[in-house]
Amino acid sequence: MHQRHTPRNNEVVQPTSHGHSLVHLTPVSVFHSSAARLHLHAPPRSSSHSASLHLPSSAPFLPHLLLRTRLMAAVSAADRLRLLVVCGVVAALLRPGEASVHEYRGLGFLNKGNAFILHAGSEGLYAPVSPANATAAEDDEDAAAVADAFIRFDKITFRRLDDAAKETGSTMVQILVFEIEDREMIGGSAYGGQKAICCTSDLAKLGACTEGSVIYRPSQVNPGWPQLFVATFDGSDSIATLPSRTIPITKTGMYNMYFIHCDPSLAGLEIEGKTIWKNPSGYLPGRMAPLKNFFGLMSFAFVLLGIYWFYQYMKFWREVLPLQNCITLVITLGMLEMSLWYFEYAEFNETGVRPNGITFWAVTFGTVKRTVARVIILVVSMGYRVVRPTLGGLTSKVVMLGGTFFLATEILELVENLGTVNDLSGKARLFLVYPVAILDAAFVVWIFLSLSKTLDKLWARRSMAKLDIYRKFTIALAVTVLVSVGWIGYEIYFKSTDVFNERWQYAWIIPAFWHVLSFSLLCVISYLWAPSQNSMRFTNDASENFEREDSLSLIRPGPIASKNGWSLSSSPDTKATKNITVTSFDGDDEENKRE
Repeated sequence: MHQRHTPRNNEVVQPTSHGHSLVHLTPVSVFHSSAARLHLHAPPRSSSHSASLHLPSSAPFLPHLLLRTRLMAAVSAADRLRLLVVCGVVAALLRPGEASVHEYRGLGFLNKGNAFILHAGSEGLYAPVSPANATAAEDDEDAAAVADAFIRFDKITFRRLDDAAKETGSTMVQILVFEIEDREMIGGSAYGGQKAICCTSDLAKLGACTEGSVIYRPSQVNPGWPQLFVATFDGSDSIATLPSRTIPITKTGMYNMYFIHCDPSLAGLEIEGKTIWKNPSGYLPGRMAPLKNFFGLMSFAFVLLGIYWFYQYMKFWREVLPLQNCITLVITLGMLEMSLWYFEYAEFNETGVRPNGITFWAVTFGTVKRTVARVIILVVSMGYRVVRPTLGGLTSKVVMLGGTFFLATEILELVENLGTVNDLSGKARLFLVYPVAILDAAFVVWIFLSLSKTLDKLWARRSMAKLDIYRKFTIALAVTVLVSVGWIGYEIYFKSTDVFNERWQYAWIIPAFWHVLSFSLLCVISYLWAPSQNSMRFTNDASENFEREDSLSLIRPGPIASKNGWSLSSSPDTKATKNITVTSFDGDDEENKRE
């Protein structure tokens, strides 16, 4: 018989050397992520091991773990002392930190099969450029200085109920850290039975593992991985502590951490402490790191656009229209949004904790900018101050749509960004995504319907200068919509074929593209409606004057009208021309009255 071995604190557990001669442990694809903000499952990969242990065609063993747990940012003791001297509200929003911190407090373990699991973090980590900095770290507080990229445990404590301590005695909690390529090394079963994360009595009898421990096999690609650490409850102790320890990162990849225990008597287990994750360039998670430089470039691009626009604005300030004032507002909001996002990422990279105050204002300015931009495009499409003096009864509907869009988008963006430190995509629930998508579609449909009517009116009035601008504006909007639809399709494909976030190094391109697309459309609008010496000729009142001047060259002088509106001229042609003109403008007036 094989003697059972219970690992001690910080001991790395490995399978028995003779276990593989008795039974092959078939890996289980245990984790998945969301795709296009939907739960998309990938089938488990086939195994090359013996047929005595086969992989079922069912869904992954640990569904929804990446989405159902939430991690909070933490602050050090020194930071808490400094926070005592500032306002409580500001302290809650602008919390400094010391690293990319995942704090565990008030979180519960989820029962999955025969294991109880808590997702402790997922981040993309880059290996150091210099091999000399990728050495093994010692088990002390200063170990973080040894490696440029690391994962560090910071005084993680598990507390069990007093009644459970008296009844069960010694037991353990295990911390599993693995790179996403090694996910199939986790779990196994004997004789083709149900897959398990914790070692069962059947596998223990075969000598493949120790009963009550996590089943995993060493990776052939990444030596020394996965890594398993243990915190043990000795005797009737109610507290188990995992001392500080640093894991140096020597290979670029998406790393995952899970807290797992296999003892049902540990129900209600409480956890305190935090882990610290660091990349060679700072504490930004790997998927978010390129966005820091991207927002810096976008800030510079908005500055260049602002210089061009404000130069035109100041040069022709006497000819500025209300529409051009709105475009000025959008450009200003864009400059503030990009700058805030850059400083938010820079602060996050330096401290490791998202500065919630900067994040909140970056999200808010961005949401206001998107809402104002959509409302402006809609109002321009309706021909406000171009073919109609007012919006009539449509004003309240436009305001309602814009306000609803702002509220839905603000909530979605805050949920997506505020306090988030995990390197995961698509965390928002569908009930937050659907309203934004529906309202955005409503804007698009209403804009193109309004553009169609406005183009018809401009053509009927022979306003060729305005018609040319509106045609270019329509083409720009149509290209933007087509590109957006195509990119949404690519985004769905990207996320549906990367359910394990293996292409995390390129995921930053997806949110960056939307910023580039909206900026490109803003540049087109700024070019078409830039302030000039002829700006006033595109208003509604000027339009009527120019149309009248254009018509004078095509017809003879008009007849003298009597007080009752009937023509006193006997010329049939003149009468016809006068009647047609009156009918055209009467129709517009009726439309405005109805609206």
